[in-house]
Amino acid sequence: MTLSYNPPSTVDASTSGQESVKQSRIYLPGTNCLVRSQVSLGSLTSYRVGGPAEWYVAPQRLEDLAASFEWAHSQSLPITLLGAGSNLLVSDNGLPGLVVGTRHLRHTHFDAETGQVTAGAGEPLVRLAWQAAKLGWQGLEWAVGIPGTVGGAVVMNAGAHLSDTASILVNTHLLSQNGNVEILSPQELGYAYRTSILQGDKRLVTQATFQLQPGADPALVMATTQKHLEKRQTTQPYHLPSCGSVFRNPDSHKAAWLIEQTGLKGYQIGGAQVAQRHANFILNCGGAKANDIFQLIRYVQQQVEQHWSLSLEPEVRILGDFQPG
Repeated sequence: MTLSYNPPSTVDASTSGQESVKQSRIYLPGTNCLVRSQVSLGSLTSYRVGGPAEWYVAPQRLEDLAASFEWAHSQSLPITLLGAGSNLLVSDNGLPGLVVGTRHLRHTHFDAETGQVTAGAGEPLVRLAWQAAKLGWQGLEWAVGIPGTVGGAVVMNAGAHLSDTASILVNTHLLSQNGNVEILSPQELGYAYRTSILQGDKRLVTQATFQLQPGADPALVMATTQKHLEKRQTTQPYHLPSCGSVFRNPDSHKAAWLIEQTGLKGYQIGGAQVAQRHANFILNCGGAKANDIFQLIRYVQQQVEQHWSLSLEPEVRILGDFQPG
C-alpha cells in the first residue's frame, strides 16, 4: 500500500473560554480513517489531564491501523500508542507526532470447544470479565475492577486478587510499524510483576487469546466477580480521576503502606493529592495539571527513599516533557 499526503482541510475548533484553534483533518487514502490535529488527550486519559496530540487517529480496522502507521512514516512522525488511557500521564504540552488510539479495535469470540476467548486490543477488561461471568466461564473474575483494555493488560501484565494476565494468556497478536504480524506466547513476552518486553516496544497488540474454564454456574461466577468489584470499590478511591496504582510494589513492602507510613496521605500539590483511602493512588481533585501530578509522584518517591532507602518505580507511564521540580 502506497500512501500520499493530501493537503488537509482545516476547521475551527473552539472550547469554552479558549481561543479558536485551527484543526486539520485528513482522510487516509483508500480508507474512511480520519486523522485529526491538535486533539486534546485530557479527555482520552483517566487522569483527565494532558495537552493535545499533534495528530490523532482511532482506527477501527487492522487495514486502517496499517495505513495510519504508513502515513506517519511518510511524514517522518513519531508514533505513540494509546489504549484506554487508564495507566498514563501525558504532559500538559501534549505529544508530538501521531497518537494512535486503539480503543475502537474491539471484538470477542468465545470458543466453547477449547474454553478460549479471543478479544480485540481495545476491548475493555471490565466488559470482557462480565461477558465471561454471564456465560459461566471462570478465570477473569479478578479483572472486573481494572479500568483498562485487553491490549494494555497484555503489555503490563495487569493483575489483581492474586491473579494476572500471564497466568491465563494463550497468545497475543502484534503488529509492527512496518506491517509485520507476529504471534507470541506468554513465555516469549518475558512476563514479570506488572511488566513485559512490550513496555516501551513499538509493536502494537491487536488481539489476545485467553484460556478460561467454561461450564460453571453463571450465577456463582457472577457472584464472585461482583465480590471482587465491591472489594475494589470499597478499598480504592474511584470517585475522582486517577490512573489506579501509581507505583509498583517493591519486594519487601506494599507501596501504599510505605507511602502511608511516611505520612503522605492527603499530601497535595496543586490539584493533585495522595488519596486518603489508598495511598498508592494520586487523585485529580479538580483542576489539576499534569505537572501537578508529576511533581507529586516525584515528591512521594523522594520522601519514601529518604525514610526507607527504597526506590518506588512508577507503574503509570509518563509521556512528554515535564517541568523539573
